[in-house]
Amino acid sequence: MNVPLLDLKAQYATIKAEVEAAIGEVFESQHFILGPKVEQCEKAIATYSKCSHAVGVSSGSDALLACLMAEDIGPGDEVITTPYSFFATAGAIARLGAIPVFVDIDPATYNIDTSQIRSKVTERTRAIIPVHLYGQMADMDAVMAVADEHGLVVIEDAAQAIGAEHKGRRAGSIGHYGCFSFFPSKNLGAAGDAGMIVTNDAKRAEKLRCLRSHGSKPKYYHKIVGGNFRLDALQAAVVSAKLPYLDGWTAARQRNAKRYDQLLGEGGLAIGLPAVVTDRHIFNQYVIRVSDRDKLQAHLK
Repeated sequence: MNVPLLDLKAQYATIKAEVEAAIGEVFESQHFILGPKVEQCEKAIATYSKCSHAVGVSSGSDALLACLMAEDIGPGDEVITTPYSFFATAGAIARLGAIPVFVDIDPATYNIDTSQIRSKVTERTRAIIPVHLYGQMADMDAVMAVADEHGLVVIEDAAQAIGAEHKGRRAGSIGHYGCFSFFPSKNLGAAGDAGMIVTNDAKRAEKLRCLRSHGSKPKYYHKIVGGNFRLDALQAAVVSAKLPYLDGWTAARQRNAKRYDQLLGEGGLAIGLPAVVTDRHIFNQYVIRVSDRDKLQAHLK
């Protein structure tokens, strides 16, 4: 039996009417770039993430890049992050000529080992990008303590962690910025590439809105160089249509994770699992670690 890692067709079948209606409204309006659908999506994601502001962008990768640009991070600057993440985390840093400084992961959670961050801070350090891997938040108390001590900017890479919580605070709401991806495989996925940045700083939000439109403010007046990072209305409409279902989907993932824990435990298999140490792990992925992968694969067959 071939079990797909993610069956988007099954999900779509349950929400087809809502998604198609939302897309139809965009076509009826013929307003495809930014506009009311994007603003609606931004407000909904800001509220969901317990943040004051949200800025829609073209992808989670561009979200990271725009935040670094908003802080004028560039050649020679250092940004502390984890090596155990999707390429975009370090790639956004390198793209601006800055230097990714890697801190190893905590072997229990696979998130950044916050006890090692302070030792990596130098006079060239400008920011920290903790990654909330697999749907579980990194230890943000420890991250913010180092950042506050050294005057560093914190950009939460929450691409896999929308709605995750620790100590009552949601992913993206603790650092200076939080970056989400709506890639289709995420818990909240668009119909293509899309992303969002959340922040509680009005000035930072306004600069991000400027940067996502080539640095234009007002239109065709460019005091800074930005990029084409805009979230289009069609993707925003799909994300907004799916958002009311997100908590239910997350709860199902959490139930499945508990069931996997039970079955793997009953099987007596030597399997390592990332420790769940936060209040709300959203299980974008359920990850296991084994010493003999082929043996486990044969057992499961």
